Amino acid sequence: MTKKVAVLDYGSGNVHSACRALAEVGAEVELTADPKTLEEADGLVVPGVGAFAAVMEKLAAVGGERAIDKRLSASRPVLGICVGMQVMFERGLEHGLDTAGLGQWPGTVEKLEAERLPHIGWSVVNTEDASVLFEGLEGERFYFVHSYAAKTWELDINPPFQPAKLAWSEHEEKFLAAVENGPLSATQFHPEKSGKAGLKLLTNWIASI
Repeated sequence: MTKKVAVLDYGSGNVHSACRALAEVGAEVELTADPKTLEEADGLVVPGVGAFAAVMEKLAAVGGERAIDKRLSASRPVLGICVGMQVMFERGLEHGLDTAGLGQWPGTVEKLEAERLPHIGWSVVNTEDASVLFEGLEGERFYFVHSYAAKTWELDINPPFQPAKLAWSEHEEKFLAAVENGPLSATQFHPEKSGKAGLKLLTNWIASI
């Protein structure tokens, strides 16, 4: 059965590569901000290009925060990409601004402590066992373009709830490369720009929704 995936259209640049990649792996894709479509799709992808504060402003303008929260409250799958992952955290410190995020996860997104920024290119992602997103992709490289990231994981989940599955990468320091937390998954890298490995990851996500 073909899965319907809505890509949240809030004016973020260069979302068409994500749409093409999702279609390539067999999803029925719609770029939209329509609340009903966002709610009813099998999966919702939240892309992200640009600064944390600008993305939050654009999400607010189209009701993106409500759409994301409504889906997650109903345990409906959401996948954040790049800044679409960053805004899931409580706050972002970028360009001197302290901006509130969506608050789905505790923690702060901040600038990488690295001489070479932005971090552009392919880096190995180290995954935890039993990952859904990274099944068959252990030790693979993915494509990153960013200067900011979450560096710690602060969500403490007690039984009977399952702890999140985390993946890490490094660019002169360690940072979170991906999170799988119930219906909410996110990647700091761009799967749609990561060749066969990225397409395999999107295939794994679509198969799980």
